[in-house]
This record gives sequence, structure tokens and C-alpha cells, in this order.
Amino acid sequence: MATILQIETATSVCSAALSRDGHTIALKELMASNIHAGSLTLFIADVMDEAKLSYADLDAIAVSIGPGSYTGLRIGVSTAKGLCYALEKPLIAVPTLQMMAAGFIAEQPGYNGIVCAMIDARRMEVFTALFDASGDAIGETTAKIIDGQSYDDELERGLVTFIGDGATKCSTTLEHVNAVFSERNYNSAGNMSALAQQAYVNAQFEDLAYFEPFYLKDFVVTTPRKK
Repeated sequence: MATILQIETATSVCSAALSRDGHTIALKELMASNIHAGSLTLFIADVMDEAKLSYADLDAIAVSIGPGSYTGLRIGVSTAKGLCYALEKPLIAVPTLQMMAAGFIAEQPGYNGIVCAMIDARRMEVFTALFDASGDAIGETTAKIIDGQSYDDELERGLVTFIGDGATKCSTTLEHVNAVFSERNYNSAGNMSALAQQAYVNAQFEDLAYFEPFYLKDFVVTTPRKK
């Protein structure tokens, strides 16, 4: 029975959770801008206290690896790697979009459509991936600029539910009878539990020396305009 600490910082949500045998037993999260650096370790301490566990009780640490916010991912992965080094625990990487889809599917028993998970990448661009009703990926994760013809093929074949903060801004562009948009937040470390447990059972661990977040796009430094 594995006890896993789970971290999600790929978006504006800062989230920490504990799972045991694939089920979430403690969760602390908040959606707000620029709080990850100052709040993540506090949230981790809170869930450990809530579950009345010590760090020695952990079997592994799982982290959402992106795509998403460059800064958020750096904070989450650095924290996870630091804990793994200090505690000598294995690191589990969970794709962020798959975690989101898993959270939606867990709440929708009997759902038989496609899940399109989207993370806002500014303007009309999103980080996105498609998943079937079992949570298995359909194709690759991409950075996609959304227009009125995006996902025409999938929508013609049947129901597609769009989730995530990227989906909200696309609701007026993707107008189709088979397009459904969820306003629920699925960027939660609590949605990582089953995936993290499966990875633990299969011994799918990362090399701490070389592991990096999945940014998908290169980080671009911009210069503020002079006033």
C-alpha cells in the first residue's frame, strides 16, 4: 500500500495532496497568481499534518510535469526533486493534461466521448491533448492555436468535452452541437492519485540527476516596454 506525496504547480493552481493505494487522503490547494514559491512547502506541510504522517512514511513523490507555466513547473519539480534527494524516495512524473483528463473521467462514470484537456498558453494558443473515455491519450500533446475549424473531425464523430483554463477562452470559438465545455478546475494534485499509484506499481521512476519538466515550448524572455 503506497503512500505518495503529490505536487501540481503547472498552472495558477498551487496544489499538494497525499494518496494511499491510489486514493486521495489529504488535499490543500489554492488558485491564485504567483503563490507557488511561497505556498507550496506550506501546503505540503499541511497535508502531512492532516494525514498525521511523517516524511519517513512516504513511499514516493509524484509531480505534475507539464506542459504549463515555466515558473510554476520549475518550482514544483525543484521541490519534488529536493524532497526525493533528502528523503531518498523515488520520483514519479505525471503528465499534467493526462492528470486533468483522469480527474474529469473519475467524476463522469459512463462517459463515452472524447476529453480535450487544455491549458492556457496566452492569446488563442493552448497546450492540449485528446483522451478517450478510458483516459488513454489520442495522439500527441501539442501547442495549438485555436480557430473555428479546430477539432472539426473529432466533433463530427461525436461528443468532445473541453476542460481546463484553456478551454474557457475557446468556448465562443469552437461552436458545435457536440462541443461541451466544463468550468470545473481539474488542475489538482488530487487527480494524480490513480496515475501515481499505477506508476509506482510499475516502478516507473525518474532519474533525479537528469529529469526536467515538459515545457513543450521554449521559454522566451520579454523586455518590458519603456514608459
